Amino acid sequence: MENRKIPKPTIKRLAVYYRCLENLIKSGKETISSQELGNRLNIKASQVRKDLSYFGEFGKRGIGYQTRHLQDGIAEILGIKRIWNVCIVGAGNLGMALANYPGLSKSGYQIKAIFDVSSEKIGKKLQNGLVVEDLKNFERIAKKEKIHIGVITVPANNAQQVADLMIGSGIEGIMNFAPAKLNIPENLPLEEIDISLTFRALSFQITMQKSRQ
Repeated sequence: MENRKIPKPTIKRLAVYYRCLENLIKSGKETISSQELGNRLNIKASQVRKDLSYFGEFGKRGIGYQTRHLQDGIAEILGIKRIWNVCIVGAGNLGMALANYPGLSKSGYQIKAIFDVSSEKIGKKLQNGLVVEDLKNFERIAKKEKIHIGVITVPANNAQQVADLMIGSGIEGIMNFAPAKLNIPENLPLEEIDISLTFRALSFQITMQKSRQ
């Protein structure tokens, strides 16, 4: 896959394939075809094959894919086999919910620290044992904990300042939940999560479905 630009939708579908394969393996299923995998996820078989073709050959014609082999391959592509150290800036409802969510650690994403600027939140202990840290100590703690990924859950008007702090501290990638467009280096991976857009996409699908009835 060298020198090939992988579409973001493909990467997102790989994560969906991985989760489906995880459940299939637990149920004892050893092989699966692109058609069956696609049917389970409401994705065309041709799209499944195209997504996987970016990364080499995983299956055999007439046999399909070995579920565990395919899952291992996708895990390698997505970096799931390693541990990622994560920090969160913004100890509001969303930040606290993410910090306390056990599914992240099970997937290899270890929440190492959470920060805020509010004196009312600093020092507060979370369910997982973490304590909300003062944002003034971000650089020191980020380097000490060897943070790879920074998550922004602050108001929009503070997001760029937090991003700059993360970049200056050597963060390798940023996930931004704030409704703000960030100015960051082109080579720094950024995922912007706008939940309202997801709701709009869903409401559009519902509207279209009703119009066909």
